[in-house]
Amino acid sequence: MRQSHPPYRFTGDRRLIGGIRRWVTAAAGALALAGGLITGSPQASAAGLTQVTGFGTNPGNLSMYTYAPDGLPADAPLVVALHGCTQSANDYYAHSGWPKFADTYGFALVFPQTNGANNANSCFNWFQPGDSARGQGEALSIRQMVDKAVSLYGSDTRRVHITGLSAGGAMTANMLAAYPDLFAGGAIGSGLPARCASGVSAAYTCMYSPPDRSPARWGDLVRSAAPAGTTSWPRVAIWQGTADTTVNPRNATELRDQWTNVWGVGQTPSRTESLDGGATLSVYQDASGRPAVEVYSVAGMGHGLAVEPGGGTEQCGSTGTYYLDTLCSSYHTARFWGLDDDRSAGALPAPTGPTVT
Repeated sequence: MRQSHPPYRFTGDRRLIGGIRRWVTAAAGALALAGGLITGSPQASAAGLTQVTGFGTNPGNLSMYTYAPDGLPADAPLVVALHGCTQSANDYYAHSGWPKFADTYGFALVFPQTNGANNANSCFNWFQPGDSARGQGEALSIRQMVDKAVSLYGSDTRRVHITGLSAGGAMTANMLAAYPDLFAGGAIGSGLPARCASGVSAAYTCMYSPPDRSPARWGDLVRSAAPAGTTSWPRVAIWQGTADTTVNPRNATELRDQWTNVWGVGQTPSRTESLDGGATLSVYQDASGRPAVEVYSVAGMGHGLAVEPGGGTEQCGSTGTYYLDTLCSSYHTARFWGLDDDRSAGALPAPTGPTVT
């Protein structure tokens, strides 16, 4: 979603849209992203971000960009990273820190990019069923990008992951629900539960006053979006700042309820620990004792992605508007997914394991 207001399309009543725009303008000018974008050189050893065309029918009218480290072996993992509103693929590439770990651990990156023709604020249309459901619109375009990247880089289809910020985080949740057979894991940054909204009005509600649904009701929304008979699910990391005034922090609780229910585990964490940057990690383990859901609550952090510039092993990214200096979320997410280990060393496999009852 736009980091100041919900996204919308110019596809309906223009008077309604004009009213929304006037409301939005008055809401919070400080949340406009455009002035804070940085296009400096990212940390990378390969040529950089590359646009890829001809990746399918592309019903969502998206653009595809990739980054692959030099000497990437076949059967390496693949990570899809979705930007926030008014941002671009290059912005997320330059700030998020993901290129550093693609180099360090050896995996390819896909950066989908939307545009002003799709959405006035260049947001992924996470709140539109025609763009967020399996086999439709932007969701299908992202799926086609995965297929193209697998053919280009020989990626391991059992180790495909997806992450996103804000509107990209909300779309990530919907992609995990719609394609649990495609993604081994996901990370939702300052996002919302899957299928929380199905229109502009509901998007406002979800952002600012999320529905307090039971875990079972949230879980049912995921199960109804997935292919019939799905019993294996992606492992999900949830990142949220406690001082976020754009996406109410209660959304992290609803996300936790949703994905722990999908996994068939309770909402009491198996363990908690304190991390740098004022973050608290709550881990929810599956029946085998492996983390299925992790929630990272960052004390005092507003709306954005947690980064920590520097050259240390656990540091990454660069600061900017909505890239906030706390701790490196990409590092912790990569480790949660098992990208820091090769398969023989115990990396987390794709969702082909436990059966949820």
